[in-house]
Amino acid sequence: MDSNYKNRLSGFTDEASPDLKEQIKLTKELGWSFISARTIGSANIHDISDSAFEDTANALSEANIRVVEFGSLIGNWAKSIQSDFEITKKEIDACIPRMKKLGVKYVRVMSYAQEPWGEEQYEKERFKRLNYIVQRFKDAGLTALHENCMNWGGFSANHTLRLLNAVPDLQLVFDTGNPIFQKDRSKEAPYPWQDSLEFYHEVKHAIAHVHIKDAVMTAQNTPQYTFPGEGLGHVKTIVKDLIDNGYEGMFAVEPHMGKVFHDASQNQDDEYAYSIFKTYAQRFELMLADVIP
Repeated sequence: MDSNYKNRLSGFTDEASPDLKEQIKLTKELGWSFISARTIGSANIHDISDSAFEDTANALSEANIRVVEFGSLIGNWAKSIQSDFEITKKEIDACIPRMKKLGVKYVRVMSYAQEPWGEEQYEKERFKRLNYIVQRFKDAGLTALHENCMNWGGFSANHTLRLLNAVPDLQLVFDTGNPIFQKDRSKEAPYPWQDSLEFYHEVKHAIAHVHIKDAVMTAQNTPQYTFPGEGLGHVKTIVKDLIDNGYEGMFAVEPHMGKVFHDASQNQDDEYAYSIFKTYAQRFELMLADVIP
């Protein structure tokens, strides 16, 4: 077993606490050296004030913790493709110097919100914007990774492949759990639920980073998030296939079991959120250790 497997682990620790001190404390307790940065306090890391960012950078440096990715809001599921593109440009302008300051290579982006199915999806505009986004980061020596979430590219593996074809320099961050609660819009109505393993095999050639999430669907057609390996995300199968095929990237846990970034109604109290995140991270750590030779 690779004794350095812990150096391939990260997490969206804002799901344990929005307080950076608590995020650092948790990361240290896990024996990890990386976090995936998203919310610091009450705002995304690219939206916090300059002074708050400097405090963040100093605290991370003092703790010897590095940021492996920015979980940005660029083109995310909450932004319509008809939104003012200046919003995106300003977010890019904010990300680049902060990523360089922290030595972060990857920024998570999306392909804008899904319009109601059957309505105009403005695909050409999405491709145009993603090409701009990817090029801006590339020019800065950074890498934008598209996530299969509730955005146009998350409609199906086929949509992601079309996006990759239209944006040649684009790479992916693959989330094992997101397909579970997404309808496959490349297939015939009534559109079956996506299959995480099927989606993965279609796009794995472009995966540079991985988010670990798992879930099952309830009778009410809503996701119930589970520990890794206990849902429909084929988490262990995907992780093993990645490792067996030479994947050298990292795995970032995003449990959604204590706090859900985009759905405050599912948030639990802070103590529970911290505890469940830690347990989730430890369980995935054991899974990863089991599949790494």
